[in-house]
Amino acid sequence: MKKQWLYGLLIVLVASMAAVACAPPGPRALTVMTHDSFDVSEAVVAEFEQSNNVKLNFLKSGDAGSALNKAILSKGNPLADVFFGVDNTFMGRALEADIFEASTSPASVPENLMAYTQGKLTPVDYGDVCLNYDKAYFKSIAPPQSLDDLLKPEYKGLLVVENPATSSPGLAFLFATIAQFGDPGYLEFWKALRANDVKVVDGWETAYYTDFSGSSGKGPRPIVVSYASSPPFEVYFSEGKLTEPPTGVVVGPGACFRQIEYVGVLKGAKNRDLAFKFVDYMLGVRFQEDIPLKMFMYPANPSAQLPEVFIQFAVKPLAPATLDPEMIQKNREVWLERWIEAVLR
Repeated sequence: MKKQWLYGLLIVLVASMAAVACAPPGPRALTVMTHDSFDVSEAVVAEFEQSNNVKLNFLKSGDAGSALNKAILSKGNPLADVFFGVDNTFMGRALEADIFEASTSPASVPENLMAYTQGKLTPVDYGDVCLNYDKAYFKSIAPPQSLDDLLKPEYKGLLVVENPATSSPGLAFLFATIAQFGDPGYLEFWKALRANDVKVVDGWETAYYTDFSGSSGKGPRPIVVSYASSPPFEVYFSEGKLTEPPTGVVVGPGACFRQIEYVGVLKGAKNRDLAFKFVDYMLGVRFQEDIPLKMFMYPANPSAQLPEVFIQFAVKPLAPATLDPEMIQKNREVWLERWIEAVLR
């Protein structure tokens, strides 16, 4: 009787072990560090998770500069497998810190977006920081057409900008003025802008929603530093209340700065194979077509179709300003210190 009982117990144990051995493994975890403005549809995330038996964890880590600092400080023992959100204003710092694996970007990425990446970063999206204006205010007078126009008496007290030391679009606009006027010419422009009563605030949300008159905030200033995608942004989020955007975009000489955002696999990634798969997925049409209405940037993959609201209302400057990321890395702190001295003190 005892032998039969032991034999039965053995059969149950063997069967249990076989069931465990045959059970599919649980999903692996892939951590993606991003800036706070990163956004993606749940359905797009779920598609990658299901196809690769993985759970995606997004680690939002502040603005682009703060997130990059955290990635650099954790070099050797990274907090994530993938980093998204370093842009061309911080690329030099990222490459100098040598925190990314070498990678091969998909053939779908245009060559002009690949400049300076050293084969370690892959462009995911791009957009333009530009001057926006309130169309209603400028029915009786012409809106500015260039940076130089901002210094004219008729535009005194009309402009609000973001502090480049605390704001990504503010920093991009500072670089636009450096690209246009050179160094030290940009300082003379900013001193004249200060004399023409420019207002400086800490961040985009305050500038756009509190001080700018062309947004829902209905502030007192009709010119703001924002994005070329502000018009479709306004129409889309009006939920049918607007058929035309209340904002216009200044696309004249030097008025816009091209931002490109990149993704890279961090050295020491725990799930290196999945990390490269996710980078490829971000460049695929499914993910790329999600970008415009989630982050209001343009997809890097030209095969991605734009939503109708972008086709109708987004503005693409013909010649947005750019700067060599190595030049930015070499001079960023000095440029900022001189700007603070000229504008805030």
